[in-house]
Amino acid sequence: MNIPPVSARLRDPKLKQSPIREIMKLADRQNVIALGLDPDDVISFAGGWVNHRAPEALRAAYQRVADDSSLFHELGAYGPTRGLPELREALVCADQALYKTEGLADEHILVGQSSTQLTHSLFMALLDPGDRVLLFDPSYANYGPQLGFGPQGIEIVRLPVLDLGSWSFMSDSEALLLALDQILERDRPRMMLFSSPDNPTSQMVPDALFFEIVERARAAGCFVVVDFAYRAQCFLEKQPDHYSASPVRFPNLVRLHSNSKWCRGLGRRLGWVEAAPEVIEALEIVQQTTTLCGDTVHQYALANYLHKAVKDGSLGEYLEEARQQYKRAGEHTARCIEEHLGMPHMPPQGGLFCVVNVGRDGDRFVREILENTGVIFVPGSGFGSSLEHAIRVSFGPWVHDLPKIDAGFERVRDYLALGA
Repeated sequence: MNIPPVSARLRDPKLKQSPIREIMKLADRQNVIALGLDPDDVISFAGGWVNHRAPEALRAAYQRVADDSSLFHELGAYGPTRGLPELREALVCADQALYKTEGLADEHILVGQSSTQLTHSLFMALLDPGDRVLLFDPSYANYGPQLGFGPQGIEIVRLPVLDLGSWSFMSDSEALLLALDQILERDRPRMMLFSSPDNPTSQMVPDALFFEIVERARAAGCFVVVDFAYRAQCFLEKQPDHYSASPVRFPNLVRLHSNSKWCRGLGRRLGWVEAAPEVIEALEIVQQTTTLCGDTVHQYALANYLHKAVKDGSLGEYLEEARQQYKRAGEHTARCIEEHLGMPHMPPQGGLFCVVNVGRDGDRFVREILENTGVIFVPGSGFGSSLEHAIRVSFGPWVHDLPKIDAGFERVRDYLALGA
């Protein structure tokens, strides 16, 4: 049967090329069996997801919704496009309790289906066809494909942030700012997008650099979108000042948040944006044509939980306990890499990942290791050319099973020793 072709964008081979997608296909249960491996014996460091428990009080908030037939019926109605007012209020209160962002108010917040959806909506609200977007090299592997489905003809320019010789992140601030100035003058990007802690390196953007980047971008007429997906997983003893950077002080700053990594709501999709009122208004128009409104049950339950957890202090206690769990897992992973592989790596300052320089093509290394050990990593090439000889290691899924991290690296060590 003849059918019309799919969108020209989907026929573009560039959008189909994703090392992460390919390795996850390779790690599919049937493919693992075809490789002669036992799927139940596979140890995966590929999943970029958290595994701590959601707050019991949040689960109880959902239970109250389910137990109250009138409330359940009421929450089946359409919600406001910008999100339930009680959730927007709760998010402001939570920010004041945790970060004290200057001037943050209801007018600066829009709640959406997820940070993934909101990222796309930001592209549609802030970019015109043919605009340029500045990404770090390396940066989150999904930003490029997402931009491919934004306005037509978007061009990506890259700012290198790794010193490949010393295997360090943003170590030469003077050279990085000089490169940034050149890009801002030459390419005139409309938007800059990055995360802190960074994915894939799990390094923090230094405060001094962060504020310089935002100021210089503002002078050049460039939005700065900061993905704070891993903000709750910061391992530094002193909270970074840029966690409180305000869209009131920096009108070009857009702060993107996800409930996925915070309250372990990966499948309970919910995210929010904090930005200048003019940006929020534009986003609201876009959201009316996409999701229309966020899920009201998720919003109500989170608002109910936050109001109580901020008031009694349990929110801060919960987040600190989870932070310590991932800090321990990150330190444990870094020790395993050092002891069993001895390869250059960056101990994580936050997030869920380590990047490791394996000294050869990362794509081939990942496939070879999977086929011979049953251990799965993510090749670094999908994050940028600077990681072509590297892999990303995720310790998030094993936060409660540190011996599994040991077991995985011991297998890799033993296999590599055979070829030495």
